[in-house]
Amino acid sequence: MTTVLRVILILMSLLVLLLMMKKIRQAKAQIEDSMFWVFFALLLVIFSVFPKAADWLSGLVGTMSTANFIFLLMIFLLLVKNFSMSIRISQLETKMKELVQKIALDDNEAEKRLKEQEKEPEK
Repeated sequence: MTTVLRVILILMSLLVLLLMMKKIRQAKAQIEDSMFWVFFALLLVIFSVFPKAADWLSGLVGTMSTANFIFLLMIFLLLVKNFSMSIRISQLETKMKELVQKIALDDNEAEKRLKEQEKEPEK
């Protein structure tokens, strides 16, 4: 792994860590979601500081170069994150639809009660 790649990985990792810490402090990101990005950044730092570990894993997997292995690993991790986010979004959409339906039924029931109460004094 070249020195330039190692420096870029460290700088980008530190940037991600700082951004995540800022978002957590501002309450714009949940800690559970931020943990993925912190792990992601720390993994890049580990590969940057200990390039032999990345070289060994690259040889184990059979990629032609360490940089290709790192890119492949990061793409894989991002795809896993994307998949989990898709599942979470789908669950939230289902919950939102159920809540909207419940609110509509409650509003309809409240209207019926209001109409019944308006008719009772007339009798």
